[in-house]
Amino acid sequence: MDAITLLKKDHNTVEKLFKRFEKAGDKAYTTKRAIVDSIIEELSVHASIEEQLFYPVTRATVPETEDIALESLEEHHIVKWVLNELDSMSPEDERFDAKVTVLMENVRHHMEEEEEEYFPKVRDELGRKALNDLGDALAAAKKMAPTHPHPSAPDVPPGNIVAGVASGIADRVSDTVSGVAQGSVSAAGDVIATVLRRKKPSARPTGNKIARKTADKVRGSIDDAADAIIEKTQEAKRKGETTVKRTSRTTTRTASAATSGAKGTARTASRGAAKTAKAAKSGAKGTATSARKGKGDTKSTAKRALTTTGRTASSAAKRTSTQAKRAATTTGRTASKAAKSKSTQAKRTTAKASGSAGRKTSASSSRKAA
Repeated sequence: MDAITLLKKDHNTVEKLFKRFEKAGDKAYTTKRAIVDSIIEELSVHASIEEQLFYPVTRATVPETEDIALESLEEHHIVKWVLNELDSMSPEDERFDAKVTVLMENVRHHMEEEEEEYFPKVRDELGRKALNDLGDALAAAKKMAPTHPHPSAPDVPPGNIVAGVASGIADRVSDTVSGVAQGSVSAAGDVIATVLRRKKPSARPTGNKIARKTADKVRGSIDDAADAIIEKTQEAKRKGETTVKRTSRTTTRTASAATSGAKGTARTASRGAAKTAKAAKSGAKGTATSARKGKGDTKSTAKRALTTTGRTASSAAKRTSTQAKRAATTTGRTASKAAKSKSTQAKRTTAKASGSAGRKTSASSSRKAA
């Protein structure tokens, strides 16, 4: 990769971080802190390699770049002081966002001037091979460049080269120590959460890439070791629980057998008592039923006798009444016939007497007339 392409790539990385910060919410303090840490790292490394190699080489080999290089160094100086303040400032500070905004305005202006004025002159003057060689040198310098701002350190050779290497080593040691500390704390929290069967803490390591990567690596290593220890502990626990379960099962089976025997005896006794009670109850019911049946039979016999006697008396009374009625009717008819017969005979006797008297009167009269 040639020098111009490498530096533009750094500019693009920083611009993406700026846009992420601008999109973060007002109270997204953790997110903003992480973004600013990355901005600090990227700009510190970028400024260092430009000051150590790009500016000195181009000032010596490319005409009409002196003023642009000096202006760029001053812009770097201002940016380093702002980065230094942000490095130790809380994202909840009322001036934190304002300071980041000023930083972004200055850096964007600086990157625009470099890409539109400085880089074209360098590309036009230097050949492909020279740019590739310079790009390789810049890439190598990035590996040892400071990851934090050092505004008081020299920014031109040879002082900046010595100071830059020393600062780079110091920064990387500091970042590594920070990463180890954060990773250890996070791993300890993970172990505690695992033992207590709680959710592992989700706190992410802070700082630049070196600190975060170191923290993640340490956390992962400790987690692996802790997982192995926990697994062994759980395996021993499982074995102990298995032994206890087996003993418990044997005891349970013995107790179950004793309980079943006792239940069987109790059931047999209960069934015998129930049968005896049922037999006694059935006998009592039979006696009561027989008594009720005998009593019912006697009542039925008496009722039937009374009914028969009543029916006989009623029939006899009816027959006597019928006979009396018939006798009365016959007697009445006989009397009526006798009365009629006597009346007829009387009428006949009266008629005869009347006829005889008339005839006697007529004869007498006749005799008198004669």
